[in-house]
Amino acid sequence: MSVKSDKWKQFLQKMRFKYRLSILNENTLEETWHVKLSRIKVYMYGSLFLIVTFLTLAVLIIYTPIKYYLPGYNGADNRVEIIGQSMQIDSLLTQMNYQSTYLEVLKTIISGETVDDPSISTDTIGLKERAEVMMEKAKSEQEFVDEYEKQEKYNLYSMATKEEAAVQVFFRPVKGVISSEFNAKEKQFGISILTSFNESVVSVLPGTVIFTGFTPEFGWVITVQHNNDYVSVYKNNNSLLRKSGDQVKAGEVIAFTGESPDNKSGRHFIFELWNMGHPMNPEEVIIF
Repeated sequence: MSVKSDKWKQFLQKMRFKYRLSILNENTLEETWHVKLSRIKVYMYGSLFLIVTFLTLAVLIIYTPIKYYLPGYNGADNRVEIIGQSMQIDSLLTQMNYQSTYLEVLKTIISGETVDDPSISTDTIGLKERAEVMMEKAKSEQEFVDEYEKQEKYNLYSMATKEEAAVQVFFRPVKGVISSEFNAKEKQFGISILTSFNESVVSVLPGTVIFTGFTPEFGWVITVQHNNDYVSVYKNNNSLLRKSGDQVKAGEVIAFTGESPDNKSGRHFIFELWNMGHPMNPEEVIIF
């Protein structure tokens, strides 16, 4: 115990022992400045100097633009800005591609040329089978048709002919679930239907195709004119099977669904029904 105590005392004496640091004039050997230091003071002053230096450098790096020149530095603000710019560039490129496609289609229409659309399927057997499946009425549709026929069978005051009465039986345009309902106040003149990709789109009534074309907002669009001043519009299609002027039957496949060009609404098929220039709620006349 005494040995350890002696060693500790010797250590403290060494740490407290003072040394004289002098600066002499080389020519006259006269002392111009001196200071007395101990080992413990040297350690304290050295540690204090390192701490002050570290804090000064930290403040300079954090609160001044020096940090931008350090290798590997990438601040959160810069990352957010880079991500935002990348998304804008991607959106602009996508929009530019659709604009280019739209201009090419418009140029073709103006020049009067007929260009085969590679997206239109040439598998006539497959199309026929899919059309036959779509022509089959669901149980709810068949019940609606039977009930309608019973009501009209003894209606002596009906002004519509048998042909006109048959026209009023609307086919469901596509299989799917309604994701957005009709709302004329918010200028939503149709319904949005969530459906699978490349699903068959059928004409709700017999009629004549009056418009086919591509738009940047709704992709491939087809519009059909029907009797009794009905007009049906089918948007967000992947490909079209009919062109302007073609006659279509009720339940005939006229297009296949796709995704919206801006990719915001996903695989949402949009259907609009107009009568005498006014939008109608399709759910009032069609069972989905």
